Amino acid sequence: MTGMNMAAIYIVQTLGSLYLLIVLLRFILQLVRADFYNPLSQFIVRATQPILRPLRRVIPGFAGVDFASLVLALIVQLVVMAIIIKMMGYALPAILQLLVWSLVGITALFLKIFFFALIISVILSWVAPHSHNPAAVLVYQLCEPVLAPIRRFLPSLGGLDLSPIFAFIALNLLDMLVVTNLAMATGMPRGLTLAL
Repeated sequence: MTGMNMAAIYIVQTLGSLYLLIVLLRFILQLVRADFYNPLSQFIVRATQPILRPLRRVIPGFAGVDFASLVLALIVQLVVMAIIIKMMGYALPAILQLLVWSLVGITALFLKIFFFALIISVILSWVAPHSHNPAAVLVYQLCEPVLAPIRRFLPSLGGLDLSPIFAFIALNLLDMLVVTNLAMATGMPRGLTLAL
């Protein structure tokens, strides 16, 4: 593989990752019922709306779950994976296998979004505990549905919140036991996922 080919793969993978991240954030923000008047939420809506609008006519949401943005994330992952495989000089696998690999990649990115949001929320709780910055508010809204069930089972420790530690453990276990094993079981090549 030439240096130019590797650079092209890097560009496709990076741009694909960024757009996939935006689409998946759109799905997650609706899932956690985040504030859509937040400037960052508005950016995500504007970046995904042109493609999602026609897709929503075909794929309606159900019970507060935006299936159109989930399908769009799957399509973006699948297309970028296919482009990368072709750029590497390999034959495309069967569409069903590519679809399964795309699901594995989206699941990996889904877990990473929550993992990094938790890291950011822990840091913010130390340096700016009651910040009203739009990014901080959005991070707290993303993390709360993950942390709230854990807090119900943990005893109160006088203002010390240990729920992020247990959330990190749960997310890492899901990544190790589910995502990694699924990737190995389906024969997914390493480095093919678009997870950041």
